[in-house]
Amino acid sequence: MPIYNPQILKIDPKETRRYAGLIRAKNFDEKKIVDVCDEAVLMLDVHGVWKIYDYDAKNFFVQSTPPFQLKGNSITRHLSPCEKVVCIAVTIGEEIENEVTRRFGVDKYVESILLDAAATAAVEQAADALESAIAPQLAKDGYKMLTRSSPGYGDWALDNQKNFFEITGAKEIGMSLSSAMMLIPRKSITAIIGLKKNKSDAVSSPDKICSTCEGCTQKDCTAKKIFE
Repeated sequence: MPIYNPQILKIDPKETRRYAGLIRAKNFDEKKIVDVCDEAVLMLDVHGVWKIYDYDAKNFFVQSTPPFQLKGNSITRHLSPCEKVVCIAVTIGEEIENEVTRRFGVDKYVESILLDAAATAAVEQAADALESAIAPQLAKDGYKMLTRSSPGYGDWALDNQKNFFEITGAKEIGMSLSSAMMLIPRKSITAIIGLKKNKSDAVSSPDKICSTCEGCTQKDCTAKKIFE
């Protein structure tokens, strides 16, 4: 499985503000956000891996070994024009989450929340970087990448994570899965990306879903409220 370790040199302060729930906090000291982003960069240990599989869009099977069946109307509709998929796993390591826990434990609550938000922004940037790295070769092969989606988004149930985790190659970069289907290290991502043949107007675009709140139908997600 190809491994790609993107280097994150700067974490987006705007995204950090959003993940910290401060999008409407106009008087919050911006320097605190910028400073924690600069600090967080030094704690990152970024690793990514991906694997390309054939995809049976009629029966919703990723042709891995063993085959993996996708369940959920939004994800299967999204991948309906695809004949291949990319399964990815990305992590930024444990150091930063250990520091988040340490600061919370010594009552540095604001610092802890901001650092946690910066870590979330960083792992999303790492996933974006991995996508950007593989996109040119896929385009050369005639494929367009659709937006990524992960177990737990929309109606793709989180309990699918167990089997999906196995086909992403996540173990190759030191990731594991808890009994509650949570990724370890916590600031990690597994996702699927559809590959559609890049033929103009060959297939009408399905409803867009992605890793952002705009594409998610989940009603009770606290993170979603940050964006509203």
